[in-house]
Amino acid sequence: MEQMVRRASRPTLYEEVQQFYARQMRLLDEHAVAEWAETFTPDGVFATQVDTTPAKGRHAIEAAAGEAASRRAAEGVRDRHWLGMLDVEEQPDGTITARSYALVVRTPLGGRSAIQASCTCSDVLVRAGGRLQVRTRYVTRDDLSAGQGN
Repeated sequence: MEQMVRRASRPTLYEEVQQFYARQMRLLDEHAVAEWAETFTPDGVFATQVDTTPAKGRHAIEAAAGEAASRRAAEGVRDRHWLGMLDVEEQPDGTITARSYALVVRTPLGGRSAIQASCTCSDVLVRAGGRLQVRTRYVTRDDLSAGQGN
């Protein structure tokens, strides 16, 4: 007897955010920088405690991601971003806060994979045109104190 599989017509918020991140991180890891930057609002902010000046605006975010992708290509390494331990909360104003742990696994071509960074990621997500986008992202590396950079 065939078992019927039912798919929810509308994913839960948690599933929707998780799917958003799966797509977003894949775009980043595949160096689809322009498409990745489109997952941020036009006035989006990407900040870390490593960078003294956050990337503000989609164009600045795209430029920073492009520079990082070029560096990795020149170094002959491939990064994979893994997000887990996701905590999602819808706010009264309709925004969504999403906190997660992020691991960056780096693999030199022909070499062994190793964890390059362990971080926390705090996002504010909004809906634009029926899809999620990042309004603000703050990444904190576990190996650095809050005010410390490289």
